[in-house]
Amino acid sequence: MRARLGLSGWAVWGLALLGVPRVIGHDLRLVGPVGNALLVFVPIAVWAAVVLWKRVPNPFLTLLAVGAAYGALLGVTHQVLWAESFAGDPPSLGGNLAGALPPEVEGLVLRAFSLVSSLVTGAGVGAAVGAAAWVISKIVPGFRPSPRD
Repeated sequence: MRARLGLSGWAVWGLALLGVPRVIGHDLRLVGPVGNALLVFVPIAVWAAVVLWKRVPNPFLTLLAVGAAYGALLGVTHQVLWAESFAGDPPSLGGNLAGALPPEVEGLVLRAFSLVSSLVTGAGVGAAVGAAAWVISKIVPGFRPSPRD
């Protein structure tokens, strides 16, 4: 993994973990708008800074991997905090699907969509930050990937 991403698996997961406090703060309503903004943007700025500083071979691919790991952590954290997050009033299907499924099945469907949404969100964030870091690495000579032996 290190040869392809320029970071170890531990580093990829470590960077992804930087996003977990925002998920906890959001799900449990522990932070206000300013705190939430800091918890959103500081981790992704650190992601970009690390890949640029390390001059990884492909910043886009590396941050896509970090984003995928973040998405997995996001999904798991949302599942763990599900009951607390909705404070006894979990979401339900609406429209034509309202009341069409037994409550247990409806809950499983909503949790499954939440998990998929988290994975897509994480990958999307990683791709967006990775694209920005890739452009920066092309524009700024000091951030270009280092030649590999």
